[in-house]
Amino acid sequence: MTRGRFVALEGGEGAGKSTQARLLADALSARGIEVVLTREPGGTPLAEAIRAILLKNGEGPDLRTEALLFAAARADHVANLIEPALAAGKWVVCDRFVDSSRAYQGGGGGMSDEDILALHRIGSKGLLPDLTLLIKVDPEVAAARAGERDGGTADRIGGRDAGYHARVGKAFDTLADAQPDRFARIDGNDTPEQTHAAIMRAIACLETAAP
Repeated sequence: MTRGRFVALEGGEGAGKSTQARLLADALSARGIEVVLTREPGGTPLAEAIRAILLKNGEGPDLRTEALLFAAARADHVANLIEPALAAGKWVVCDRFVDSSRAYQGGGGGMSDEDILALHRIGSKGLLPDLTLLIKVDPEVAAARAGERDGGTADRIGGRDAGYHARVGKAFDTLADAQPDRFARIDGNDTPEQTHAAIMRAIACLETAAP
């Protein structure tokens, strides 16, 4: 059986990743492709439980514990959902993956990329998406969307200061610059429909390999 394809959507707060992940999954399904739509942290019962700990407002874990928890959630997600789906020839569309850890705990928090990737190799055997869609939006657009989404109450990580999120955005750009064959930058400032159209153009190279 032909292995499925793995697409991750990345970007900062308010980029529209969840909306675009749903639209992409629906579009692929309409083309007769079996799709698993999932998210990180989350996707399995254990990973969803870890998600609740990580995103709950309050003091929360320190940086290294946070990184370990994300890696643990991801390991369970990969072992029990993502890898079985790919092995069965399905496409997996994931709202965030390891590049979020590299940008948030790495670029934003200051952990080394080497340490984060080491955790990923141990927990998830170094799995990377076939294509990572980095949705880019202007800061004022992102702030407006995040405010509308959260109703003025962001989660523990989303509610961090502007300096932190600026570092996260810069880290995403650095990752995309370093791996242009895996990343596709998507302008997310337009309407959801226009952004979706750009995403469909970006994934065209993967569709020829669909089972």
